[in-house]
Amino acid sequence: MLLDSAQLNAFATVIDEGSFERAAAVLHVTRSAVSQRVKLLEERVGQVLVRRATPCTATEAGQALYRHAREIALSEADALATLGGGQHTCTRLAIGVNADSLATWFPHAMAQAAEGQSITFDIHVEDQDHSANLLREGRVMAAVTADPQAVQGCKVLPLGTLRYRALASPAFMQRHFAQGVNAAALAQAPMLVFNRKDALQARFVGRITRRKIAPPVHWLPEAHAFVMAARAGLGWGMVPDPLADNDLQRATLAELIPGKPVDVPLYWQYWRLNVQALHHMTEAVRHASAAALRG
Repeated sequence: MLLDSAQLNAFATVIDEGSFERAAAVLHVTRSAVSQRVKLLEERVGQVLVRRATPCTATEAGQALYRHAREIALSEADALATLGGGQHTCTRLAIGVNADSLATWFPHAMAQAAEGQSITFDIHVEDQDHSANLLREGRVMAAVTADPQAVQGCKVLPLGTLRYRALASPAFMQRHFAQGVNAAALAQAPMLVFNRKDALQARFVGRITRRKIAPPVHWLPEAHAFVMAARAGLGWGMVPDPLADNDLQRATLAELIPGKPVDVPLYWQYWRLNVQALHHMTEAVRHASAAALRG
């Protein structure tokens, strides 16, 4: 079955942008033209491809077709660059990254990959325990993930370990843990949690107490603000070493229990496509992670 390239591109752009209106602006056509192209594509394949919601998302059938569309776009951009016809065409890389990597070592990989290359990035922030789902859905072509099992159609590169420590300000430690870090104290001390997918604090508590407890929780979904909140004494939380080193040296943060870190192995999963942009990004990720993560 041959698919119309304009229809396929309109569909993929709707998924990228999350709406027919924004897709129309990107494609420099009317909204009705985008809608018509997507409708004709759905009629062609005999299935609904787009969930018309806010934002628009791909159906299960649409996920597979979206990945196909992005693989074609990536391969075409690579071919144009090889032939010398892509000087003014940027290759867009959609990548899933956990917030702590994005706040520490990952931008160095992005800058290295883009040096001398026509590459733009579409970064999707997702917890490392869930970022592989973005690959399965076809929303990204590579991801930093805690999942070592290759998603279908992907390769896996071990990156190293991101070490987290349970930290709080000295004043917070004195206020809540003067009698020691135990189940009773942890049940009362306010806890910082990045978002509903963040299980690191619960993992630490379970390791220390062998119990499930329900302390007061501050939800704080921004990596640097998370550290600032801990430094200010709002609560305790799991902080990655690259963000904690200066505070530990200056004693503005202290470990709840020294020598009890939580290590999170990270992996780079990426599509099995022989294209230069993805190759450059993979090499950049390899180098940047080697400098920042534990072996």
